[in-house]
Amino acid sequence: MIEELWYKNAVIYSLDLETFMDLNGDGVGDFEGLTQRLDYLHALGVDTVWLAPFQPTPNKDNGYDIKDFYGVDPRHGSSGNFVEFMHIANKRGIKVIIDLVVNHTSDQHPWFQSARFGKDAPYHDWYVWSQKKPSDWDEGMVFPGVQKATWTYDKQAKAYYFHRFYSHQPDLNIDNPDVREEIKRIMGYWLALGVAGFRVDAVPFVIETQKPGDKQKVQRYEILEEMRRFLQWRRGDAIMLGEANVLPEETQPYFGESGEGIHLMFNFYVNQYLFYALATGETQKLQEALEATRIKFPTSQWAVFLRNHDELDLGRLTEEERQKVFARFGPEENMQLYERGIRRRLPSMLGNRQQLELAYSVMFSLPGTPVIRYGDEIGMGENLELPEREAVRTPMQWTANQQAGFSKVEKLVHPVIDKGPYSYQYVNVEKQRRTPDSLLNWMTTLIRLRQECPEIGWGDWQILPTNLDAVLAMHYCWKGSSLLVIHNFAEKAHEVTLALQQAAEEKIIDLLANEESLADEDGCHHIMLEAYGYRWFRAGNLSHLMRKG
Repeated sequence: MIEELWYKNAVIYSLDLETFMDLNGDGVGDFEGLTQRLDYLHALGVDTVWLAPFQPTPNKDNGYDIKDFYGVDPRHGSSGNFVEFMHIANKRGIKVIIDLVVNHTSDQHPWFQSARFGKDAPYHDWYVWSQKKPSDWDEGMVFPGVQKATWTYDKQAKAYYFHRFYSHQPDLNIDNPDVREEIKRIMGYWLALGVAGFRVDAVPFVIETQKPGDKQKVQRYEILEEMRRFLQWRRGDAIMLGEANVLPEETQPYFGESGEGIHLMFNFYVNQYLFYALATGETQKLQEALEATRIKFPTSQWAVFLRNHDELDLGRLTEEERQKVFARFGPEENMQLYERGIRRRLPSMLGNRQQLELAYSVMFSLPGTPVIRYGDEIGMGENLELPEREAVRTPMQWTANQQAGFSKVEKLVHPVIDKGPYSYQYVNVEKQRRTPDSLLNWMTTLIRLRQECPEIGWGDWQILPTNLDAVLAMHYCWKGSSLLVIHNFAEKAHEVTLALQQAAEEKIIDLLANEESLADEDGCHHIMLEAYGYRWFRAGNLSHLMRKG
């Protein structure tokens, strides 16, 4: 059972092929470059890699506008390069999940080009059309302020087509059974090539009804169940990781009442209140968010994260809460995006190593599977001179050599960061490998620590009262072992007093400092936390947690 539910204790590393490593010298990252860096990922301790779309694309939206679901974009190499990468990743014990982008296609996809020839065209019903201009033609935009409509007129088809995202990304008609069969075929193809599952893009839009003028859109969760049945028929331990930024009361149907839906979902709700806690030093609303998103079925799991490849979405916060986060982390208009988010990376937002360590320690200790973004482990910054979300999509900084060791050519897919405190001359893998107390070495230790704490992925959890609003204390129990993780969000030190109820918790061991804490005569532990401090403790039966080798 534990092997089949491998995702419960995984650490996922998210990367975009085009900005990770360029080996063939064309300025764009490729599979050969990624393959060369697998030893680095293995040494870092990650056991799962999530690849952004790498299929053939016009690349108007970071590869999420796909024009062939069954290939590799020539910029990234060939299908043979992909298979070679998969072989070596498996040899290193690294699983690979890839993006499944089936809400839409590129407008250059042969299906859409065929569909434009009219109602009798073979693929016309694979997309969503309206003969008249829909009443909601300018409603529901995903990118407000940049995207102007969700329905666009096509002169050749003489009809309007629906696109939840940009106009060059027409939505597929999921109501069409032929489309759903094709989605299974796409999944089956990549599963046959060895992937361990999919990060399913834009899940709420995949499963919602798409009729023109429809104010009451219906979520058809049975589509997720259908996808999961096919997935596990083809590969029993494969997973679906869903992108669904929805309210807590809307999440259960995505997982399924008995765990028959998607396996994991990104916990956007907790993510936003985590940033609120980091901005204000107040944890009460983060605690409420954690309780509101408590998982009901044991095989389901949250994916927890700090930053991803998009803006930091704060849309679930109240206006007052959002403005507090803006004021702390994105005070300038150029730092904000889509009227709801921040387009910066974490190190530049927080601005100091202490709070950066706190943020990552919190994220790794929350209920769920941690997901880190490439460059997180060395503290990369952003380039606000680039448009929209491109600011956080700069090339990986490997060395202090020209072009950050990413490529040997002058013209790159995106410019490297070469100015300021986050430039590649100061922030790079090579330098941090040689520095014992570097962020890279600290992150490697944290990843190892998380993988040695299966209580987080498998155990029951509760939030312990501390009588300190700035302190979050999480307690996990699993198979006779307990884990206690405490974080101080304040910029001043605090002493925490905790009365642990389980047997064998009179003595707890600090997993980062290898020190013991003994309870007083009243059974209480007194724990000192420095400003932005964090402590990981374990107590109980440790024998089943010992790692082999």
